[in-house]
Amino acid sequence: MPKGFYFLIGAQFASGLADNALIILGIYFLQEQGYPGWWAPMLKFSLTVSYVLLASVVGPVSDAFPKHQLMAWMNALKVAGIFLLLLGCQPLLAFAVVGLAASLYAPSKYGLVTEAVPSHLLVRANAWLESSMVLSVVLGIALGGGLTALAASHQTLSFLPQDGLSQLPFVVTQTLPSMLILLGVYLLSGVMNLGLGRLQKRVVKVPLQFKTLHPQVFWTSNRQLWRDPLGGMSLYVTTLYWGVGAVMQFAVLLWAQQSLGLALQQGAYLQSLVAFGVIVGAIWAGRQFKLHSAREALPWGIGLAVLLPAIALISQVELAVPLLLAVGFAGGMLLVPMNALLQRRGMQVLSTGRSIAVQGFNENLCVLLMLAAYSAMLAFELPLLYIMVLLSVLLVAGMLPLLLLRWR
Repeated sequence: MPKGFYFLIGAQFASGLADNALIILGIYFLQEQGYPGWWAPMLKFSLTVSYVLLASVVGPVSDAFPKHQLMAWMNALKVAGIFLLLLGCQPLLAFAVVGLAASLYAPSKYGLVTEAVPSHLLVRANAWLESSMVLSVVLGIALGGGLTALAASHQTLSFLPQDGLSQLPFVVTQTLPSMLILLGVYLLSGVMNLGLGRLQKRVVKVPLQFKTLHPQVFWTSNRQLWRDPLGGMSLYVTTLYWGVGAVMQFAVLLWAQQSLGLALQQGAYLQSLVAFGVIVGAIWAGRQFKLHSAREALPWGIGLAVLLPAIALISQVELAVPLLLAVGFAGGMLLVPMNALLQRRGMQVLSTGRSIAVQGFNENLCVLLMLAAYSAMLAFELPLLYIMVLLSVLLVAGMLPLLLLRWR
């Protein structure tokens, strides 16, 4: 791997770790401050909406600036978002600032990999990147739980006199020390980002022009990538994968409670098994597939579709563990080659930043739509088995034409 690559992996891991911990801690913050329960999912909405609304902007901005510096600046913006929360700003606005930073961070990290890593190492590089991302989710949720437990102990501010607390410019909250810990993690990621200059040697900056920020330019780029045979195929698969994966994230928790009789915290542990399976699958895919053979990973989408309905039929933890690992493994085997192919074709058809922005727009739009559909199905009290079957049918309907037509 090129020099500095593992600094990129470390920086992305630290930033993702803090992002996922912040969501858990933010939910506790809302409860502590007396917000109603329906505000919690709105935090996720605030974090995600920038990916969709600013899709025409993030690509050109990412292409116009040194990506390692832009990533460091975005970590600083995430720190600003936490300070806004602690200063009493509306929580959704504070989380929207963090989401804005994340939406610019994403095309920069992917683009840096695509531009700095030779094509014959791109699948392996993506295996490292995807594995670190999934691991940051798993450990970030665990870190968020630990920081929440720290806040819930009501001992975190006991070392400060009550008169001193009233003089602080921050909202009086037990989460203050936990938030400061997350600030430190973001700063650590920013420091590692500044050490990525060696990866920028092969990068050609594209000057930022206001005309490139026009939405019509983005829609043209979106149409170009969809019409490219290999680019469109890989974008189609990754978009479908992340939409189904977003529903699975919540469906596993519901299934653990309904079918296995587990508490929410125990269900989260089962959820981490899927993430661990993705890591193993991503590593194995990095060894098994090269860029020219990425399409050979498509059958794993059918395998994933077969496994989904089986989840709802399981009522024993002993059977649930290997099944969830298998689901994650199949997902990792499918995602990594498709992501590598998409990045390569995106760079060739468009530019790195624009292609990643198009990818982020489509994937996050699919996530929002799929979660809305999932919420509607729950509102109509559709059994979980039916929901999983619908997900399976969606995957089969999406993957089978690719296997038959081979999208050449």
